[in-house]
Amino acid sequence: MTQIFEFIMLICFGLSWPISVYKSITSRSTQGKSLVFILAIIVGYICGIIGKLSSGQLTYVLGLYIFNLTVVCADLVLYFINKKREEKTV
Repeated sequence: MTQIFEFIMLICFGLSWPISVYKSITSRSTQGKSLVFILAIIVGYICGIIGKLSSGQLTYVLGLYIFNLTVVCADLVLYFINKKREEKTV
């Protein structure tokens, strides 16, 4: 039962990240983004992955952690691309 609730939590969080990536691409701006927040989320997902691996719980939930981490890392890359773009226009 715990896996189901964790799965639902990861789906809910995971839905927001592709939207964030889309907004980063279309806005071409870092406005409204927080580097500290993005990094904290990345650390959280890494800890979740380590927790799953260390407990031997290699289930579909681990896949969601990896997917979410990948999308948040893409948003991090876009953050730096957009930051550099903003610095050039100033």
